[in-house]
Amino acid sequence: MTIGTIVNTFRDFLDIVVDVWQQGLFGIKIGKLLVAASIFILFLTLRKLISKHIITRLKRITSKTSSRIDDNVIESIEHPIGMIPIVIGLFFALEYLDIDGTFGEIGKKLTRSLIVLIIFWGFHNLINPMSFLLDKVAIVFSTAMRDWLLKVIKITLIFIGSATILEVWGIKIGPILAGLGLFGVAVALGAQDLFKNLISGILIISEKRFNVGDWILVDGLVEGTVEDIGFRSTIVRRFDKAPVYVPNARLADSAVTNFSAMTHRRIFWHIGVEYRTTIEQLMKIRDKIEQYIIDNDEFAKPSEVPTFVRIDRFSSSSIDIMLYCFTRSIVWGQWLEIKERLSLKIKEIVEGAGTSFAFPSRTIYMSDTAGEKPVVFVPPGQKQEVLQSKTVRTETQ
Repeated sequence: MTIGTIVNTFRDFLDIVVDVWQQGLFGIKIGKLLVAASIFILFLTLRKLISKHIITRLKRITSKTSSRIDDNVIESIEHPIGMIPIVIGLFFALEYLDIDGTFGEIGKKLTRSLIVLIIFWGFHNLINPMSFLLDKVAIVFSTAMRDWLLKVIKITLIFIGSATILEVWGIKIGPILAGLGLFGVAVALGAQDLFKNLISGILIISEKRFNVGDWILVDGLVEGTVEDIGFRSTIVRRFDKAPVYVPNARLADSAVTNFSAMTHRRIFWHIGVEYRTTIEQLMKIRDKIEQYIIDNDEFAKPSEVPTFVRIDRFSSSSIDIMLYCFTRSIVWGQWLEIKERLSLKIKEIVEGAGTSFAFPSRTIYMSDTAGEKPVVFVPPGQKQEVLQSKTVRTETQ
């Protein structure tokens, strides 16, 4: 190969390189693509600066205020704001490329879609910080109703945002809704239980049967603490910490005992003392227990709730004193502590009266039957043989 041939071959290679540089991707020069990529990277860098300086400064300013609402607002919109430089960078990069035709239209629609996404993302995240505006609803109805409204608002925003993005891409939402309406009728026929549970959940909240955090007992189903009231089911966490998902329809149709709605908590005991306890001792025990309950602020007064300390009955092994009273606290742990102190006090009173607690016992009475001989039972068929045997013994003697 001569030098001239080598030079010509190299020129051909340079022509190919130039052609590739000129043609690039989809008819766009590679140089233009590199500049557009640099613009986009520049705005990505600006995004980091915004997050590091602007958002941090805003958080520092809001932390100095007494209200927590502005802090929550900044935290909720931090990520949507961080997306703004990315969209701006994409917009400027596409404008620099000046793409015509289908790809240019796709780029514009993509930019619009991201703008819609940022707007509705920000509003969606603002719902929780601004939920204090619905506190009046919680006062009139319940906290669960407010939570339901928040969920409905979030779902509505997601639906509107999705519909807007579809409209940007030229997809009409009207025919889709019409089709979903017909589809919904068909689904509703097979999803009656779903709608029944949804309506039952609304009734539970409107009737204020229970709220999140309440201790409830559903006959034959579950006992525990309400953790969440959903659209279809309610989560009740049992005392062994296992969650139970109860359909709302079952809760609406069953008897529900709400222990958290108690005004007081009851103590109902029978205290058994020995039968050898005298009347004076019984009266002393009764009066001291009653006085302890009346003087103790942990117990509700007789004017508020029924309170009884009475000699109640004669059981098989004891004389029973009935104790019927109510504590002010309905919290289980505090109630157990009050019961424990009451138990110790009753033991002190009973032993101080000079008697003791009774326990199951049985008394056996024995009588002296010495000198009496047992009667021998003779079966009817053997009676004649016995008589003959006696006659023979007599004659022999």
